[in-house]
Amino acid sequence: MNKKEQDKFVKEFIERKPTRCSKCKGRIRYIGAGRYECFDCGNEEIDDFGKVKDYIDENGPSPAIIISENTGVPEDIINGMLRQGRLEIPEGSAVYITCESCGCSIRYGRFCPDCIRNRTNSLKGVFFNPEVGEKPQREVPTQEGKMHFFNLSKIRK
Repeated sequence: MNKKEQDKFVKEFIERKPTRCSKCKGRIRYIGAGRYECFDCGNEEIDDFGKVKDYIDENGPSPAIIISENTGVPEDIINGMLRQGRLEIPEGSAVYITCESCGCSIRYGRFCPDCIRNRTNSLKGVFFNPEVGEKPQREVPTQEGKMHFFNLSKIRK
């Protein structure tokens, strides 16, 4: 899922969320797990994530196309939920999604753990800041108020 596909998913996902109560057109509030409640009449609305979650809770793990047919949630949205980590493919499944970097099979997300580790390690060099020092592993207690000298005889040898 490249940047353009991800932006499209986010836009479509947000556009499909309920914004008003379907019964009284009142304001709604998010109560969790894809569910919303109307302030005025108490009606409960469900977004795409709630529909998919309810279907999986009732019927168990199923392929995205079957979930899409039974819930009315587009398959692209379900795949986007997998890429965002909102859903995951169960262990032992016949089909998985692929890592966007190396192509290996993964259960959810965009990248496998190895590719994330490589990306993180390569980013450490980018964010090096010479003004930030490293903490010592063992700190030597300081003596307040006394003057300290280097042992010059050891340095000259």
